Amino acid sequence: MTINEKNSAILFIDIQEKLVQMLKKDKITKKAYILSEMANILGVEKIFTEQYPKGLGSTIDTISKKETDKVFEKTAFNALETEGVYDALKEKENIFVCGIETHICVYQTVKALIEKGFNVYVIKDACASRETDEFKAGINLMEKLGATITTTEIVLFELLKTSKHPQFKLVQALIK
Repeated sequence: MTINEKNSAILFIDIQEKLVQMLKKDKITKKAYILSEMANILGVEKIFTEQYPKGLGSTIDTISKKETDKVFEKTAFNALETEGVYDALKEKENIFVCGIETHICVYQTVKALIEKGFNVYVIKDACASRETDEFKAGINLMEKLGATITTTEIVLFELLKTSKHPQFKLVQALIK
């Protein structure tokens, strides 16, 4: 299974103002920023969901969004139940997923993506839940369903493949 910028997308689930404020530890904003910038540099498609933005706010400002990025407002916990999300992903083989809350929206979306036949990679250090036990349970369930559990740096270097990649220095600078 080949992973590259053309056959992959990153799905950012509900990394929104009020949800981030509820977290006890907030490393997700840094990791999501790195992933977003890497996607911009390498040309990886980015999809964003926002759970009820009127109440929970928009995607946090530190995650760069381009005009070509797709943003979907949703009320269903499973993002694929939101009109347009599946269509935005269906041409891709590999879906990298990060977001809030790991045990609710991330889990239900990952489960649906696996059922649809995607190769799903959960970026563990770019996911969060308010409670540690809920986070761990969500990660364990997704792994048992067949998702590959990974990290931000693994994703960056998996997409780069080599230090000879023309964008290597720009991507590497994101983690220094």
